[in-house]
Amino acid sequence: MAGVIVHEWIEKTGGAEKVLDAMSATFPDADIRVLWSDDPTRYPDRHVQESWIGRSPLRGRKVLALPVMPAAWRGLSSARTYDWMLVSSHLFAHHARFRGANRGIPKLVYAHTPARYIWTPELDQRGDGLIARAGSRLLKPLDRRRAGEAVSVAANSEFVRDRIRDTWGLDARVIYPPVDTERIQAVGNWVERLTAEEAQTLAGLPSSFLLGASRFVPYKDLRRVIEAGEATGLPVVLAGSGPEEGALRDLASRARMEVHFIMRPCDAMLFSLYRSATAFVFPAVEDFGIMPVEAMACGTPVIAYEVGGASESVRAIQGGALVKEFDREEWRRALDEVQRVDRASLIERTSFFSTERFGQQLHRWVAQSTDLKVRAGSQHV
Repeated sequence: MAGVIVHEWIEKTGGAEKVLDAMSATFPDADIRVLWSDDPTRYPDRHVQESWIGRSPLRGRKVLALPVMPAAWRGLSSARTYDWMLVSSHLFAHHARFRGANRGIPKLVYAHTPARYIWTPELDQRGDGLIARAGSRLLKPLDRRRAGEAVSVAANSEFVRDRIRDTWGLDARVIYPPVDTERIQAVGNWVERLTAEEAQTLAGLPSSFLLGASRFVPYKDLRRVIEAGEATGLPVVLAGSGPEEGALRDLASRARMEVHFIMRPCDAMLFSLYRSATAFVFPAVEDFGIMPVEAMACGTPVIAYEVGGASESVRAIQGGALVKEFDREEWRRALDEVQRVDRASLIERTSFFSTERFGQQLHRWVAQSTDLKVRAGSQHV
């Protein structure tokens, strides 16, 4: 049975792209529809079709393209007849609908989140402006109505499931996103994959440190990692890049302990940092949070904020500690708690979030929801 996978847009890296990779591997015969792709070689053997936005000056300009995205997803066309549509949505991809013979095909929505900039603007700066707020009042009923077109909805965490219930008025099953725990654990020593310069950088770090890693953007709240270092007396390593780099470096210059920056780490460096860290600190309110699971797959316990999807992965496999407040006492308590975590058994427990398990759950959901015998891939990425 032929299917089509719908995804907002394709970036070179990102958690949503990892979900798309796993969807593509689970359903190897499915076509892929996106607004545009910034990684055209990602699926060399697949039919990946862009929308009209991809051929316009709006291509890649997410904020400017937002107002026309709902319309861009309607009236899609295809010479191929599909039996089902699987949508990976964090903005408006769940609005997708084909015309012609494919108009009434079952639509399943895997929701990373309802569009945060209209439903939870406090979590998305795109919703802060007056125009955005006015637009959200018009878009909310449309977004809710089109979400209701789905025959079934899956959320990437209980946190998002609750948000779906509050915003779209729908119930959803939870299918946690895929984390490539198999790949992470297949290499015994990631340091051996580093260049000589990278290995020297890693060797120059303190023997014990707290690690924060993500894009350097405000909502990731990496300044809290520095606060955790000051509260516990441990040095801090921040890995990533982004517009908040200057502000973070300024804060680091005034910190009472060492703060080291590792800019744009490759996978081998990131995994080496995970394994070297005393704990991975994740203060952001995320819908799920793949990086904390990656850290736990390396045997490193996590200190996360109790609000958000990251708290679910920490609880599910008893992989660290949660903080209720960002204060000195909580950071110290959390550090004491994570230092009692058995790292060896933690590595084994992260298979709960493996890519293979995601593929199995995804295939079962699509087959049950469409009552079709959908062909699954033999490999998962």
